[in-house]
Amino acid sequence: SIQFFFFFKQKTAYEMLRSLVGSEMCIRDRSKAVTLLVRGGSQMVVDEAKRSLHDALCVVRNLVKKNKIIYGGGSAEIAMSIAVQQAADQISSVEQYAIRGFSRALEDIPTALADNTGLMPIETIAEIRSSQIRDKNPRYGVDCVGAGTLDMKEQSVYETFLSKRQQIQLATQVVKMILKIDDCIQPDEYELSLIHI
Repeated sequence: SIQFFFFFKQKTAYEMLRSLVGSEMCIRDRSKAVTLLVRGGSQMVVDEAKRSLHDALCVVRNLVKKNKIIYGGGSAEIAMSIAVQQAADQISSVEQYAIRGFSRALEDIPTALADNTGLMPIETIAEIRSSQIRDKNPRYGVDCVGAGTLDMKEQSVYETFLSKRQQIQLATQVVKMILKIDDCIQPDEYELSLIHI
Protein backbone atom coordinates (compact mmCIF):
# COMPACT_ATOMS: atom_id res chain seq x y z
CA SER A 1 0.00 0.00 0.00
CA ILE A 2 1.02 3.68 -0.22
CA GLN A 3 1.31 4.04 3.57
CA PHE A 4 3.65 1.02 3.72
CA PHE A 5 5.87 2.49 0.97
CA PHE A 6 5.91 5.92 2.67
CA PHE A 7 6.90 4.31 5.99
CA PHE A 8 10.02 2.80 4.42
CA LYS A 9 10.94 5.95 2.50
CA GLN A 10 11.13 7.93 5.75
CA LYS A 11 13.35 5.48 7.64
CA THR A 12 17.02 4.66 7.22
CA ALA A 13 18.01 1.09 6.47
CA TYR A 14 19.17 0.55 10.06
CA GLU A 15 15.89 1.87 11.51
CA MET A 16 13.95 -0.23 9.07
CA LEU A 17 15.83 -3.37 10.11
CA ARG A 18 15.26 -2.61 13.79
CA SER A 19 11.53 -2.21 13.21
CA LEU A 20 11.32 -5.51 11.28
CA VAL A 21 13.20 -7.72 13.77
CA GLY A 22 10.91 -10.40 15.07
CA SER A 23 8.07 -9.74 12.64
CA GLU A 24 6.95 -11.74 9.67
CA MET A 25 7.41 -8.76 7.35
CA CYS A 26 9.63 -9.31 4.33
CA ILE A 27 10.76 -6.80 1.72
CA ARG A 28 11.27 -7.95 -1.85
CA ASP A 29 12.75 -5.89 -4.59
CA ARG A 30 14.28 -6.58 -7.96
CA SER A 31 17.91 -6.57 -6.88
CA LYS A 32 19.97 -9.73 -6.71
CA ALA A 33 21.58 -8.80 -3.40
CA VAL A 34 20.47 -10.60 -0.26
CA THR A 35 20.83 -9.45 3.32
CA LEU A 36 20.84 -12.07 6.04
CA LEU A 37 19.83 -11.08 9.55
CA VAL A 38 21.34 -13.37 12.18
CA ARG A 39 19.86 -13.41 15.67
CA GLY A 40 20.71 -15.57 18.65
CA GLY A 41 20.43 -15.91 22.40
CA SER A 42 24.07 -14.97 22.93
CA GLN A 43 27.00 -13.59 20.98
CA MET A 44 28.53 -17.06 20.81
CA VAL A 45 25.42 -18.44 19.07
CA VAL A 46 25.45 -15.54 16.61
CA ASP A 47 29.17 -16.03 15.88
CA GLU A 48 28.65 -19.75 15.28
CA ALA A 49 25.73 -19.04 12.95
CA LYS A 50 27.86 -16.51 11.04
CA ARG A 51 30.66 -19.09 10.66
CA SER A 52 28.18 -21.68 9.41
CA LEU A 53 26.72 -19.22 6.90
CA HIS A 54 30.22 -18.31 5.72
CA ASP A 55 31.07 -22.00 5.20
CA ALA A 56 27.85 -22.54 3.25
CA LEU A 57 28.52 -19.50 1.06
CA CYS A 58 32.06 -20.77 0.36
CA VAL A 59 30.60 -24.10 -0.81
CA VAL A 60 28.23 -22.25 -3.15
CA ARG A 61 31.13 -20.10 -4.40
CA ASN A 62 33.20 -23.21 -5.14
CA LEU A 63 30.32 -24.80 -7.02
CA VAL A 64 29.83 -21.64 -9.08
CA LYS A 65 33.55 -21.56 -9.94
CA LYS A 66 33.69 -25.26 -10.86
CA ASN A 67 30.47 -27.21 -10.73
CA LYS A 68 31.95 -30.62 -9.97
CA ILE A 69 31.41 -32.63 -6.82
CA ILE A 70 33.07 -35.68 -5.30
CA TYR A 71 31.85 -38.08 -2.65
CA GLY A 72 32.71 -37.17 0.92
CA GLY A 73 33.14 -39.14 4.12
CA GLY A 74 36.85 -39.66 3.41
CA SER A 75 36.10 -41.80 0.35
CA ALA A 76 38.15 -39.59 -1.98
CA GLU A 77 41.19 -39.66 0.31
CA ILE A 78 41.07 -43.44 0.66
CA ALA A 79 40.68 -43.88 -3.11
CA MET A 80 43.65 -41.53 -3.69
CA SER A 81 45.66 -43.43 -1.09
CA ILE A 82 45.00 -46.72 -2.86
CA ALA A 83 46.01 -45.23 -6.24
CA VAL A 84 49.22 -43.73 -4.80
CA GLN A 85 50.06 -47.04 -3.09
CA GLN A 86 49.64 -48.88 -6.41
CA ALA A 87 51.90 -46.31 -8.09
CA ALA A 88 54.50 -46.86 -5.35
CA ASP A 89 54.47 -50.60 -6.10
CA GLN A 90 55.71 -49.82 -9.63
CA ILE A 91 58.81 -47.94 -8.39
CA SER A 92 61.88 -49.95 -7.39
CA SER A 93 64.06 -47.10 -6.07
CA VAL A 94 64.17 -45.56 -2.59
CA GLU A 95 61.61 -42.96 -3.71
CA GLN A 96 58.89 -45.55 -3.18
CA TYR A 97 59.14 -44.98 0.59
CA ALA A 98 58.33 -41.29 0.21
CA ILE A 99 55.41 -42.18 -2.05
CA ARG A 100 54.13 -44.73 0.48
CA GLY A 101 54.44 -42.08 3.20
CA PHE A 102 52.30 -39.73 1.12
CA SER A 103 49.77 -42.54 0.70
CA ARG A 104 49.59 -43.04 4.47
CA ALA A 105 49.25 -39.28 5.00
CA LEU A 106 46.19 -39.21 2.73
CA GLU A 107 44.44 -41.57 5.15
CA ASP A 108 44.82 -39.15 8.07
CA ILE A 109 41.61 -37.26 7.19
CA PRO A 110 39.32 -40.32 7.13
CA THR A 111 41.11 -41.64 10.23
CA ALA A 112 40.35 -38.41 12.10
CA LEU A 113 36.78 -38.51 10.80
CA ALA A 114 36.29 -42.07 12.11
CA ASP A 115 37.92 -41.18 15.42
CA ASN A 116 35.75 -38.07 15.91
CA THR A 117 32.66 -40.12 15.13
CA GLY A 118 33.47 -42.59 17.88
CA LEU A 119 34.40 -45.47 15.58
CA MET A 120 37.56 -47.54 15.86
CA PRO A 121 39.72 -45.65 13.31
CA ILE A 122 42.18 -48.38 12.31
CA GLU A 123 39.53 -51.06 11.84
CA THR A 124 37.18 -48.64 10.05
CA ILE A 125 39.79 -47.45 7.54
CA ALA A 126 40.99 -51.02 6.94
CA GLU A 127 37.41 -52.14 6.25
CA ILE A 128 36.72 -49.24 3.87
CA ARG A 129 40.04 -49.71 2.09
CA SER A 130 39.45 -53.44 1.53
CA SER A 131 35.84 -52.79 0.45
CA GLN A 132 36.96 -50.20 -2.10
CA ILE A 133 39.54 -52.60 -3.54
CA ARG A 134 37.25 -55.66 -3.46
CA ASP A 135 34.18 -53.96 -4.98
CA LYS A 136 36.14 -51.47 -7.11
CA ASN A 137 33.91 -48.74 -5.67
CA PRO A 138 35.69 -45.48 -4.73
CA ARG A 139 32.47 -44.10 -3.17
CA TYR A 140 32.93 -46.05 0.07
CA GLY A 141 33.68 -43.80 3.04
CA VAL A 142 33.23 -43.46 6.79
CA ASP A 143 29.65 -44.10 7.93
CA CYS A 144 29.44 -41.21 10.42
CA VAL A 145 25.67 -41.30 10.92
CA GLY A 146 25.33 -45.07 11.33
CA ALA A 147 23.26 -45.49 8.17
CA GLY A 148 24.52 -49.04 7.72
CA THR A 149 26.12 -48.41 4.35
CA LEU A 150 29.59 -47.24 3.39
CA ASP A 151 28.42 -45.86 0.03
CA MET A 152 28.52 -42.07 0.21
CA LYS A 153 26.24 -41.79 -2.83
CA GLU A 154 23.48 -43.60 -0.96
CA GLN A 155 24.05 -41.37 2.07
CA SER A 156 24.16 -38.21 -0.12
CA VAL A 157 27.51 -37.08 1.30
CA TYR A 158 29.28 -34.76 -1.15
CA GLU A 159 32.15 -32.29 -1.24
CA THR A 160 33.08 -29.74 -3.86
CA PHE A 161 35.88 -30.82 -6.18
CA LEU A 162 37.51 -27.39 -6.00
CA SER A 163 37.86 -27.41 -2.20
CA LYS A 164 39.25 -30.96 -2.15
CA ARG A 165 41.76 -30.10 -4.88
CA GLN A 166 42.87 -27.02 -2.93
CA GLN A 167 43.28 -29.07 0.26
CA ILE A 168 45.49 -31.65 -1.43
CA GLN A 169 47.55 -29.02 -3.28
CA LEU A 170 48.17 -26.93 -0.14
CA ALA A 171 49.12 -29.99 1.92
CA THR A 172 51.52 -31.13 -0.80
CA GLN A 173 53.11 -27.67 -1.03
CA VAL A 174 53.70 -27.62 2.74
CA VAL A 175 55.40 -31.02 2.57
CA LYS A 176 57.58 -29.83 -0.31
CA MET A 177 58.64 -26.75 1.66
CA ILE A 178 59.53 -28.89 4.68
CA LEU A 179 61.54 -31.30 2.54
CA LYS A 180 63.50 -28.39 1.02
CA ILE A 181 64.95 -27.55 4.44
CA ASP A 182 68.47 -28.92 4.18
CA ASP A 183 70.05 -27.49 7.32
CA CYS A 184 68.91 -26.83 10.87
CA ILE A 185 70.47 -24.02 12.86
CA GLN A 186 71.46 -25.27 16.30
CA PRO A 187 71.95 -22.78 19.15
CA ASP A 188 75.47 -22.91 20.57
CA GLU A 189 76.20 -24.02 24.13
CA TYR A 190 76.46 -20.42 25.41
CA GLU A 191 72.92 -19.63 24.25
CA LEU A 192 71.62 -22.89 25.77
CA SER A 193 73.21 -22.06 29.13
CA LEU A 194 71.49 -18.64 29.10
CA ILE A 195 68.13 -20.29 28.54
CA HIS A 196 68.56 -22.52 31.61
CA ILE A 197 69.54 -19.60 33.92
